[in-house]
Amino acid sequence: MSVLNRLTERVIRAVEEAEFLDAPAGAASRAVTRLLPPGRPKDLLSGTWLGHALHPALVVVPIGSWAGALYLDLRGRQTDRTGARRLVGMGAAAALPAIAAGVSDWSDTLGAERRVGFVHALVNNTSLLLFTLSWVARRRGNQAAGVGAAVLGAGFLGLGAWLGGHLSYARGVGVDTTAFEVLPEEWTDVAAVDEVTTAPLVADAGGVAVMLLREGDRIRALQDRCTHRGGPLHEGEIADGCVTCPWHGSRFRLSDGAVVRGPATRPEPAPQVRTVSGRVQVRRFPDEPGSLRQNPVMPPER
Repeated sequence: MSVLNRLTERVIRAVEEAEFLDAPAGAASRAVTRLLPPGRPKDLLSGTWLGHALHPALVVVPIGSWAGALYLDLRGRQTDRTGARRLVGMGAAAALPAIAAGVSDWSDTLGAERRVGFVHALVNNTSLLLFTLSWVARRRGNQAAGVGAAVLGAGFLGLGAWLGGHLSYARGVGVDTTAFEVLPEEWTDVAAVDEVTTAPLVADAGGVAVMLLREGDRIRALQDRCTHRGGPLHEGEIADGCVTCPWHGSRFRLSDGAVVRGPATRPEPAPQVRTVSGRVQVRRFPDEPGSLRQNPVMPPER
């Protein structure tokens, strides 16, 4: 491990273990949850309608705008000043919906992820403030102050991006929590038919927890781990042909796992189900895509 890697690991570990952040982060998270309970506004910001988290898609606009402004600043041409100022302003305006989506996602985290996300938000808001001050300075004709504030803002922006990358790639925030849960390819016995009632039953299917329940004359099966943050679906409410996650209120259709209400963006995996000689068997669909899901620990063929 390089010196830089060791340094960054120490920094991120210090943030993850900073318990003094819990009080302000918890208060902020509760406020966001009260403002954005499960429902359409939350779904909009989460990206439920898109099938993908919205925050990563929105951040490219302010980042690209501010990067373009800095490029024009570095060219140092008098004719580029207006364009740079407009790009700085556009980035500041575009940052607002990106922040709203990010705050919505962050409010559903806990522990180390919540602490890192809280610092990530503080750093990014500082960057936004600096770029806003840059725009104001440029509007008043103070080009040097405007460029200086933008350079400082870019530094905070880079730090915020690093923290955001850690949340996504190291801690898996925003990743489908069932991504590496692989159901058996072959039919697998999980329960007796008479054990399955209208109350959810958790069974083991080759190391993957599966929720079983009876809906009318049919037996339904969904993986038990919510795709959003991993909540236990069998502890949720069953109503109107859906199950509601007890943690953050995501609602999935029992028949096929489709997302009916967010904040989840990915459907719940629904295995095939059959009954044989009084036993319930499940398996994953034969056309399951994705090599990582099918072989999560196997090296690729060369």
